Amino acid sequence: MRAVICGLGLYAPPNVVENSFFDQKYNRDMTTFLRDQRNIAKRHFMSADQATSDLILPAAEQAMKRAGLTARDLDLIIVATDTPDYVSPSTAAVVQHKLQATRAGTFDINTACAGFATGTEIASKFLMADERYQHILVVGAYGMSKYFDWDDYKVTSVFADGAGAAILRRATPAEEAGGLGILASQLATEGQYHDYMGIYAGGTKFPISTETVNKKMHLLQFTKRIPPETNGRIWPELTHALLDRVGAKVGDVKHFFFTQINIGSIVETMRKLQAPQERAHNIMDQYGYTGSACLPMALADAAEKHKLKRGDLVIVIGSGGGMSMAALAMRWAYDT
Repeated sequence: MRAVICGLGLYAPPNVVENSFFDQKYNRDMTTFLRDQRNIAKRHFMSADQATSDLILPAAEQAMKRAGLTARDLDLIIVATDTPDYVSPSTAAVVQHKLQATRAGTFDINTACAGFATGTEIASKFLMADERYQHILVVGAYGMSKYFDWDDYKVTSVFADGAGAAILRRATPAEEAGGLGILASQLATEGQYHDYMGIYAGGTKFPISTETVNKKMHLLQFTKRIPPETNGRIWPELTHALLDRVGAKVGDVKHFFFTQINIGSIVETMRKLQAPQERAHNIMDQYGYTGSACLPMALADAAEKHKLKRGDLVIVIGSGGGMSMAALAMRWAYDT
């Protein structure tokens, strides 16, 4: 028994910020680096009165509409984010209330930018294991602009806000027979990098205090440099591991979706895989780096552009702080 994605949605807040904003703010040429090294032309920032749940709502509503469902049809809501509304309670509970999805259970997960792929894997297991679950909403959401240290131009110019959503359901007998749905998944972590990048104040290790605020530990920090070749090493390994499990070759893959933080890592991965660059769908030029949200936003963007066809073999790989990684192989279930 397999799970399929049957609806997608995305939302980016209306405040669009062009690269030129950072040229002026920092009195330096930011545009050249952002355009040439990150493939970023613009990004979206949330407003002061928006929370992460406010980004999720329109993305979820769009996904439900495209799946032909209402909030009453949802059995479970999984929110993947490392920028929650609150430390506690879960943002998923807030979303359930705002959607009026009164039948749905809820929980958050935090595997940083690998969160959506991880949440999709969890949802597929729920659908496979328990017939009471029929429709599951999985969301990746990111409100990182609320955690910016505006003195750090390398962060503020790359990171952005947004949300992407997917509806999963159990595959029909015809879809099962056609080999459609999520075929394989793999989670991995290189935990030695857990203290290299993150928001380190606010938990039990470093509670909010005058000291932690003075050290800006309540804001996003890159305390050490993760080796730049890390994604370019891990992503091909995960791709080959998944393809071996499903009995496919790289040439069979129609679409690749990778964490949208560094176009160089994507180019390097595709080169190592000996796959055409155009098979990697990228959205950094439109949305910047939206962390937990970038993978579902990229999937929804590809669907809006009618790129995904029934039967297409798709690879989705996320990696983020921790360093957590999650990879999926699926055969797409419907024409977009």
